[in-house]
Amino acid sequence: MATRLSSLLSPERIILSLQSTKRTAALQETAKLLEADPNVANFQGFYNELLARERLDTTCLGNEVALPHARTEHVKKIVLAVGRSTQGVLFENSNQNVKLMFVLGTPKNNPTDYLILVGALCRLIKDESSRTALLAAPTPEAFIATVLDLESKILGPAK
Repeated sequence: MATRLSSLLSPERIILSLQSTKRTAALQETAKLLEADPNVANFQGFYNELLARERLDTTCLGNEVALPHARTEHVKKIVLAVGRSTQGVLFENSNQNVKLMFVLGTPKNNPTDYLILVGALCRLIKDESSRTALLAAPTPEAFIATVLDLESKILGPAK
C-alpha cells in the first residue's frame, strides 16, 4: 500500500522546469513522464481520462498547486508525476496560476489509498514554507528529499 507521496516519486517522473505555460500542454508534458511507467497499462487511455476529469472541474488545490488525476482501469497501481513551473501555468477554469502540478493515476478499485494520498498531499502543501521548499529544490533528487523531510514532520517517520 503506497500511501506516501515519497514512495511514488522517482527522479525520472519529475520535471522541474515545465516549458508549457498553457494548462493542457503542461498537463501533457507532465503526464508524458508516466508513458513508460510499467504500472500504466494504456497511456493514451489514462491521458484521455485525465483530460476528461480536468474538463469536469478544476483540479487546482489553491496556493499555486494542482492535482490533475484520474481513477481509471488504465493503471495497475498508483502512479505519480510532478511538473514544476517557475512562471506558472494558467488554469483557466479556476483562474489560478499553478507552479506545482502533481499528476496522479489510480486504479478504479483502490479508492482508499487514493484518498489517503490526496489527504497527505494537502497536508504537505498546506504551509507556505513547505511549498517554498518544494519550489526551491534544485534537482529531482532534492525534490524527493524535501518531500521525505516534509512527510516525516507531518506524518511521522516512514515505517
